[in-house]
Amino acid sequence: MTAMNPIRLLIVEDDVRLARGLAMNLALEDFSAETVHTGEAALDALAAEEPPFDFVVLDIMLPGIDGLEVCRLLRDRGNHIPILFLTAKGSDADKVLGLHIGGDDYLTKPFVVEELMVRIRGILRRTEWSSRPTAVDPHISIGQFDANLVTMQARTVQGERDLTEREVILLRYFAENEDKVLQRGDLLEHVWGYAFDTSTRTLDTFVHRLRKYFEADPRHPQHFHTVRGVGYRFTS
Repeated sequence: MTAMNPIRLLIVEDDVRLARGLAMNLALEDFSAETVHTGEAALDALAAEEPPFDFVVLDIMLPGIDGLEVCRLLRDRGNHIPILFLTAKGSDADKVLGLHIGGDDYLTKPFVVEELMVRIRGILRRTEWSSRPTAVDPHISIGQFDANLVTMQARTVQGERDLTEREVILLRYFAENEDKVLQRGDLLEHVWGYAFDTSTRTLDTFVHRLRKYFEADPRHPQHFHTVRGVGYRFTS
């Protein structure tokens, strides 16, 4: 995006002062940021066709419809806009659920604005990369199960299910590097666009979920292998 056509962000945060502060800081980085303070207002803003938003910073704890329900409704409607959740300390269950229903990552309050910028830019960069043609067959077989990177649908242990965009991006990168040992930093860099040394448990949450989808026994994985002290290795 150029200064003439900046990336449009929607900040959904019920703390008005925090929302305004984030919008001001994002504007200094050449983003176009708008703020709303309820889940209902977020859904209305995102339903408008023109001009579309490119990214959502979404607080989980909102009055009325909370951030998790906003995300769930967007994904149910086929809206795959990148979503970064803002969460409170100690809300681990909300973090896991947020990623499960289609969030791309989360940031725990309090945080520094620079970290928010890193997350936003990284997720946008990898989302753009994922739209390019893949070097592998988009239909991936994983043991007795399979996933389609184009339709974002999979046959899993639990039956037919839709995959989130970040799950598809992670699966694609694993498939493009089958049998290779991938370092944690490499996966974070290529799937989330983060710096190699970024500290986050998001990757582990996503791998855990892929194991639940495609492993007959997730405790003894045959496809998504942990390489202790290094990262992960995928075999179909």
